[in-house]
Amino acid sequence: MPRCDEKNGTCERTIYVKNPHLDSMKDDILYHFNLGTSSHDLPAMFEDVKFVCVGGSPRRMKSFTEYIAKDLGLADPNAEYPNLCEGTDRYAMFKVGPLLSVSHGMGIPSISIMLHELIKLLYHARCTDVTVVRIGTSGGIGLKPGTVVVTKQSVDAMFKPSFEQIILGKPVVRSTELDAKLAEDLLKCGDDLGQFETVIGNTMCTLDFYEGQARLDGAFCSYTEEDKQSYLAEAYAAGVRNIEMESSVFAAMCKLSNLRAAVVCVTLLDRQKGDQLTSSHDVLNDYQQRPQMLIRHYIKKKLNASKKS
Repeated sequence: MPRCDEKNGTCERTIYVKNPHLDSMKDDILYHFNLGTSSHDLPAMFEDVKFVCVGGSPRRMKSFTEYIAKDLGLADPNAEYPNLCEGTDRYAMFKVGPLLSVSHGMGIPSISIMLHELIKLLYHARCTDVTVVRIGTSGGIGLKPGTVVVTKQSVDAMFKPSFEQIILGKPVVRSTELDAKLAEDLLKCGDDLGQFETVIGNTMCTLDFYEGQARLDGAFCSYTEEDKQSYLAEAYAAGVRNIEMESSVFAAMCKLSNLRAAVVCVTLLDRQKGDQLTSSHDVLNDYQQRPQMLIRHYIKKKLNASKKS
C-alpha cells in the first residue's frame, strides 16, 4: 500500500515483495551483492535512493556513476566511488546521492538474480518512489545505428508481450508492461536534447545472441538469409524496433514489485543490413553514451523539479 500524507495530500510509491517466507527470516543474505540485513544497515546506506540504473557491464555502470556525479554536481567529481558489492565478482554496485548504479551481466538468468536481490535491498532499505531504468545496447530493426529506443513493451521471440518462467515444473506467465508515462517522459528528454534520434517501440527479448536473434554468423545456423529477413520483417510489423536479452524479465519483475520502470537501449546496427559490428570503436563508444545522456537529462529534470516543490 502507498504511504500517504493526508496533510500534504501526497502518497509515496512503495515497493512490494510478494514472499511471505521473508517475514520469518532473522537475516536476509543478499549473497550475490555481498550484503545482508544483519551485516549491513541497509536503510542508512540506501534509503535515499530514488533512481536506479542497471546495465550489463560493471565498467560502464561505474563510468555512468562518475558521469552523473560530475554533471549534476552530486559529489566531488574527483571522488572515488567504491564498489558496494566488493567481495563478490558477480555484480558491481555504485552510489552517488539518490542514484544507485548496478551491473547485471548478460541475459535473462543473470539479470533476474540481480533483480531479486536489488528489489529486496530496496524493500529492506525502506525506499519509496524509486524509478528503475535499464540502459544498454541492442540490435535495431529498420533504424539507423545510434538510434535510442525507449521500450513500449517487451515481447518474446514470438512477439508476445509476456515473460514465461517455469516454476515447480509449471509455466508461469507474467506481464511485461512498462510505465507508459515514464516512456513518454524519456522520449521527451530525447527531443529536448536533440542530439540523436529517439523513438518508442517494442523490444524483442531473446534467450541468446545468435540463433535466437536470427543471426547468420554463429557456430550453428539452420536457416537462410531469406528466412532471417522474413522473420525480421515479421518482427518489424509487430512493432519491434530493437532486440536484446534482458527486457522481458526486467519488465515483469519491476511490475510485480510496483517499481516505475523503463528500458532505454541504443541500436549499434540495423539487423536487416547485417549481423556483425563494423563501426569503429570511437563510433560505438559514442553510441553507448547516448542512453546515459538521456537518463542524465531525465534525472536532472526530476531533481530540479523536486527542488522547486
